[in-house]
Amino acid sequence: MPEFYRKKKKVCQMCAGKDVNYKDVETIKRYVTGEKLKIAPRRITGACAKHQRHIATEVKKARFMALIPFTK
Repeated sequence: MPEFYRKKKKVCQMCAGKDVNYKDVETIKRYVTGEKLKIAPRRITGACAKHQRHIATEVKKARFMALIPFTK
């Protein structure tokens, strides 16, 4: 019988003190996915619900200001 391991729970980076701003393009790119540049879900980003909403608004601001494209 295979031994199971407990997966380490992701910690919300913003609760730990890191901030996301729409002007910081490199940080924003971490929160969008591959080809279609969709906003990554919470299970991927590891953010709590409150900060995932904040990430979504910052990504949308960056798209509107043409810092990142809507699609490739």
